[in-house]
Amino acid sequence: MSFLFTVIKEDSISSARLGKILTSHGEVNTPAFMPVGTQGTVKSLTPEDMEDLNAEIILCNTYHLYLRPGHEVIARLGGLHSFIHWKRPLLTDSGGFQIYSISTLRKIKEEGVFFRSHLDGSSHLLTPERAVEIQEALGADIIMCLDECTPYPSSFDYTQESLLLTTRWAERSKKAHTRKDQALFGIIQGGMYPDLRKQSAREIVGFDFPGYAVGGLGVGETKDTLHEILDATVPLIPLDKPRYLMGVGTPQDLLECAKKGIDMFDCVMPTRHARNGMLFTSFGNLVIKNAEYADDPKPIDPQCGCYTCRHYSRAYLRHLFMAKEILSARLNTVHNLHYYLNLMKDLREAIRADRVDEFSRDFYEKQKTVMVNQGTTRSLYAVQ
Repeated sequence: MSFLFTVIKEDSISSARLGKILTSHGEVNTPAFMPVGTQGTVKSLTPEDMEDLNAEIILCNTYHLYLRPGHEVIARLGGLHSFIHWKRPLLTDSGGFQIYSISTLRKIKEEGVFFRSHLDGSSHLLTPERAVEIQEALGADIIMCLDECTPYPSSFDYTQESLLLTTRWAERSKKAHTRKDQALFGIIQGGMYPDLRKQSAREIVGFDFPGYAVGGLGVGETKDTLHEILDATVPLIPLDKPRYLMGVGTPQDLLECAKKGIDMFDCVMPTRHARNGMLFTSFGNLVIKNAEYADDPKPIDPQCGCYTCRHYSRAYLRHLFMAKEILSARLNTVHNLHYYLNLMKDLREAIRADRVDEFSRDFYEKQKTVMVNQGTTRSLYAVQ
């Protein structure tokens, strides 16, 4: 089995849908959240930890693995699955977003992207063909075309030229792709212009990829703009193909975008926030460094069944964070990923039971929960 996507059920009110992706390394139930393992590891956790959390797929980064240790090394050692000891499905991105993020170190040409390594300053050229070659050597189940992540903000003319370049690169990527056990996804760009998004969607869909990603969002635009772009784009993606929203985002983003028909998500937010002491809960965000938790015997979230909440108090977790202990990152990451993965699991169950609207109302009601501290009512979901 190489790659197969099936829509199992569609919600009767929203555009949310329950699906299943089959790959050579197992299945992925959608809507799905993919924890980010940038350099071949989800920071602070082992593959066994990820299995215990019921993560069905993780994302690794082509740019970073190409620079260190090198895709040739990984290929010689049996491919990325073997190298990182992960038996379940893998997705690798093309490296385009990472090169976008080092704008002072790269130049974009028709041939590809010329860039300098952030590690040692060495010069490199990443072409669409090279990006496919690297990902084929890594051996992920799902790989991505090289694209230009259009800067935000950008003019209409620049954005149109950028999406046309992404289209030409997509065509070259498809021609270069040789491994039948990998699914190559196309990426839709077009910035914050709905008409350009529609143009890009029509062009990329025309190549008949097995799946499609919506890129270039979560880069500073408002939530209204994000939703406007998805409303313009998602209906143009074939119903029988998985839809992947790259790099987005908050729990609310996952819920609202899944209701628009998105099947796959990835974001560094749960792991990065964990290392910075921001914890996601059923009642909102909790900042573990706050002094009020110094002698708090409760778990992070009394409604959570993760390993961290079953065994450790807020007081201990605060102590670990303030002492800069390695265990702090590990326990916090376990909790945050448990929250994200179980949010998607519960959403899938809601779609199956045709109660997404009820699930959504309950989710936001819980987010309104307040705590009374010394006579002051304070929303825990406020930005902190």
